[in-house]
Amino acid sequence: MGYDGQVAAIHSAIAQLTALTGARPRVTEEPHAVLIEIDVTEPAARHWSSFVAILDLGTTFGLTDTQTGQVAWLRFESGEDARP
Repeated sequence: MGYDGQVAAIHSAIAQLTALTGARPRVTEEPHAVLIEIDVTEPAARHWSSFVAILDLGTTFGLTDTQTGQVAWLRFESGEDARP
């Protein structure tokens, strides 16, 4: 995916997560990557298949358990490590 396509995918994931959950995800720019995190809320759990489909837009994604619940994350990596 080219740079413009990756930027579009990042913006799309943010917009879709916001629409699905009603909350704007946290976005962190890292060296060679953009990390997007969002709390797993009831709306996300009710639409789990759609939620996972959005997460799958990233290069990698997963869930992290915290003391207050779960956080879903997806990372868009650039460079040689990015998946096709």
